[in-house]
Amino acid sequence: MDKINIIKANGDKAPFEIEKVRISLERAGTDKLLVEEIVQDIVKEVYDGMTTKKIYQMAFRMLKGKARVNASRYKLKKALMELGPSGYPFEKLVGKLLAHEGFDTKVGVIVQGNCVQHEVDVIAQKDNKHYMIECKYHSDQGRYCNVKIPLYIQSRFLDVEKQWEKQQGHETKFHQGGVYTNTRFTTDAIQYGTCVGLLLTSWDYPKGDGLKERIDRSGLHPLTSLTTLTKIEKSKLLDKGIVLCKEINKSPSLLEQIGISKRRQKDILEDSEKLCATH
Repeated sequence: MDKINIIKANGDKAPFEIEKVRISLERAGTDKLLVEEIVQDIVKEVYDGMTTKKIYQMAFRMLKGKARVNASRYKLKKALMELGPSGYPFEKLVGKLLAHEGFDTKVGVIVQGNCVQHEVDVIAQKDNKHYMIECKYHSDQGRYCNVKIPLYIQSRFLDVEKQWEKQQGHETKFHQGGVYTNTRFTTDAIQYGTCVGLLLTSWDYPKGDGLKERIDRSGLHPLTSLTTLTKIEKSKLLDKGIVLCKEINKSPSLLEQIGISKRRQKDILEDSEKLCATH
């Protein structure tokens, strides 16, 4: 196969690596035979200058036709981008992820700093840890968090920390600011954030413990992953403050409330339960 360059979401060119497609499909729990079938089809169709979006769409279409739940897992990155446009559902998802990991969380709170009040996306506490988390949601995969974001968050955190330190019982607490994004950080954003001690979490950072791994491990998949729901139905559920597949499993009547027939409810709940199973 001749050397083929593809265009990434941020516009950069990169050599096409079929192994990356294979790994993504396997991570979604796809049967090995089906993985090879999809990989072979993509190798036949890929051309120089093809976008990663086009390659993803091809793989997703083939997967959806043969293994619906695996297709839902495979589309996690896109599902996070469908949580918009306000970004609030993403904040709720981050809050639920931290709660699942044992933190007491509050989402969308006004916190008094030393100088001014701040609207904080997520406050998380566990043992002596006390975190102030800012969530940066992007609906476009090509948009990264640059260094301005952690610079801004760090200045806000220092103002809040000064106030926290005055409160009773906070003398022994470990305070930390953080940024969660559904896309990626630029190199200098990571460099600065690490240097000042911010908690940084993106789609694939820290390596092996980014959002994709943590969502997979916890089974806290966003409802936007489901291929059995229409775009309008997803919006209706998000408007009701529902973000996770797990929430649909716990309250199936939500589907009836937005006008989904009994027959379709069965397929949606079946997919949702399988998707939430940790693996």
